[in-house]
Amino acid sequence: MQLVVFSKTLQDKTPQELVQLAEEYGMDGYDLAVRPGHPVNPDNVATALPETARMFANHGLTIPMITANTDLLLPDQPGVRDLLGAMDQADVRRLKLGYFKFDPEKQDYWTEVDRVRQAMAGWEQLGREFGIRICYHTHSNRCMGLNAGMLMHLLNGFDPRYLGAFIDAGHLLVEGEEFAVAAAVVQPYLAMVAVKDMLLQRIDQHGHGMVQRTVVEAGQGMVNWSAVMTELVRLRFTGPVSIHCEFQVTADQLLPAIRREVAFFRNQLAQCKQAAE
Repeated sequence: MQLVVFSKTLQDKTPQELVQLAEEYGMDGYDLAVRPGHPVNPDNVATALPETARMFANHGLTIPMITANTDLLLPDQPGVRDLLGAMDQADVRRLKLGYFKFDPEKQDYWTEVDRVRQAMAGWEQLGREFGIRICYHTHSNRCMGLNAGMLMHLLNGFDPRYLGAFIDAGHLLVEGEEFAVAAAVVQPYLAMVAVKDMLLQRIDQHGHGMVQRTVVEAGQGMVNWSAVMTELVRLRFTGPVSIHCEFQVTADQLLPAIRREVAFFRNQLAQCKQAAE
């Protein structure tokens, strides 16, 4: 199991600075955001990704996955083959797609399932061609595949070597799906796991009760991390665990919070491994 940090919140850091942070904080590497404005981005990915991967490897670090921009949805979009070719050259074997949205007032669910599966069929072909596992993330709030059950509407029947499930403990909590159940539902598609803690608060807005979700530091929210890590150990999961660090903090508070987050999950994993022995 690899504990990596999602670089979304570190877009101002150079690859060299990312290496320094990883070594100092005890990361195994990065879930690297390849997005506009980041050091590795869609415009320079052909050269920057292999160079960054080599630099990381020289320091014992890994890039087990790439997170693309949230609008990367279709296999025939511009730049897709360039991205996958760069990933193949850099030996990065997992790609996270963006999000297909769902509006129950305007869309028929099963029609949308068919539409997304058509896209997944194209991604499966590209995954086979480049040797890359294309993954979809369980993201709450009216996204297709927002929990494991709905995600399998999109993936079931495709080749799990080339399409994968990226389950997120925090978003599963929001959608009311137990992590162990979600992991069982997506087997054998389970490719990646995201960890972020969530706090759910009921608020009154214009007389209507609503639930507000807030990303908080691990241990301050409602996710049962002992249960999550125990299940991953039980499953002998060997893929990347992406620490998302998307909590609301000031700029000067971010790096100390990331350090605490990595230490928290490193400690949780060690405890669960010890308990399983």
